[in-house]
Amino acid sequence: MIGKYSLLQIALFVFGLVSCLLYPLSIVWPSGWSWHAGPPMASHYFMMIVGVYATLGVFLILAARNPAANKSLIWFTVVSSAVHAVIMAVQAIGDPMQHGHLLGDVPALLAVAVVLGGLMMAQGRRGV
Repeated sequence: MIGKYSLLQIALFVFGLVSCLLYPLSIVWPSGWSWHAGPPMASHYFMMIVGVYATLGVFLILAARNPAANKSLIWFTVVSSAVHAVIMAVQAIGDPMQHGHLLGDVPALLAVAVVLGGLMMAQGRRGV
């Protein structure tokens, strides 16, 4: 326990904040976070993903207050992040123009899955 907050609470807040910052990340490092040429607003698909991740980010930040009451959301984040990372990695490996994702959003998604999943298991919160 770090002060009155657990490592899980801190991780939920940090990953929630990063999820909310997907748009600025795509501006700063487009080859690692954006899957299209041009500015982020040029892709309707990308803006939809930004909206989904910003929403998830807000809920992860809220879940940091009481992780035990938000197990389903946390496990959804773990599993969906792992699945998303695997799909993106396969796509990035198959397209040399997308290799930047192997150093950007793919490891970020895997970090979310491993850290949150590991912390949930360490705290005995396996079930949903």
